[in-house]
Amino acid sequence: MKFTALLRYLMKPVLAGLALAALIVLLNPNLRDQLPRLGGQVSQVERNSFAKAVRAAAPAVVNVYSQRQQRGRAGSQLTPQGLGSGIIMRPDGIVLTNYHVVSSADQVYVALQDGRWANAEMIGSDPWTDLAVLQIGLENLPTIPLDPDRQAQVGDMVLAIGNPYNLGQTITQGIISATGRNGLSSSYQDFIQTDAAINQGNSGGALVDADGVLVGVNTANYQWLGESGVGLNFAIPIELAYKIMNKLIKDGRVIRGHLGLTGQPVTQTTARLLRLQQLLGVHVTEVDPNGPAARAGLRPDDVLVAFNGETITGADMLMDSVAETPPGTEVNLTLVRRGQYYSVPVTIGEKPAAPPPPGR
Repeated sequence: MKFTALLRYLMKPVLAGLALAALIVLLNPNLRDQLPRLGGQVSQVERNSFAKAVRAAAPAVVNVYSQRQQRGRAGSQLTPQGLGSGIIMRPDGIVLTNYHVVSSADQVYVALQDGRWANAEMIGSDPWTDLAVLQIGLENLPTIPLDPDRQAQVGDMVLAIGNPYNLGQTITQGIISATGRNGLSSSYQDFIQTDAAINQGNSGGALVDADGVLVGVNTANYQWLGESGVGLNFAIPIELAYKIMNKLIKDGRVIRGHLGLTGQPVTQTTARLLRLQQLLGVHVTEVDPNGPAARAGLRPDDVLVAFNGETITGADMLMDSVAETPPGTEVNLTLVRRGQYYSVPVTIGEKPAAPPPPGR
């Protein structure tokens, strides 16, 4: 009797726990996919396959073809100009691609993986970040899984999706080997570096994580003396690409602030020569004589230490702060000149157009 009573006493919480677990799984079906297999083992197929991520992302990656009007003896005709890829970002047909894929085109059209194709309208482009936004007029469009705030990390597994050499959609796999910062001033350190292969025709395609979520826009591979660097491929981070895309949709271009100077980090030698107390700020090396900085009286060898009261930690921070300030805005720059501190008002100008960036 005592054993039976003890067993009954022990079984009550066990049965209650099982009933509660069954209720939780019933109310949250998504948990079923996350439960371990019997024996705590995950099947070899699940561990080695990215099929789920490809099914989620690949239908939204399109082939982008551009043509240019050429004049000849037989008259004017369209000839193939460029090949690349694009990403359907929204159900209304917004397609994100690289600027260099469509920069010299008179006509652009896209081909979907379901066999449909459409002429594309150019919404806007930004040579500084090598991004362009197109729009197509089709319905029931697949869109890429998207989280604009998702941060890529070194070591993340990624898939590059595109149309290399017009062979058809191809998936390559690798890891993120380096990451850069995100900012509107935009230079090569903004790129995600990956060893997932990016070849001619991949430009503008999607770099997605192991869940199929977009982390970057494939842009270029590293070349040395005409040879492609093995494992050195680059993508624009989604945080920056998404920000630029929205600006292009709104204004057709990206409006950036401009100061009109170049600078470099403050070194110990610079600090000693210019009588600085700490290694902060930007040492001005050159001032555009026609730029906003020159009009405000800034000179070479000035050291900029604060932008609107915020300490300048480096050249990247300053350039991004300037780029994100609307042209025509007056800001206060704190600078050190010959050991003396000055506060100088500067009216930010607009950054001039950029030359086409390199890319593949």
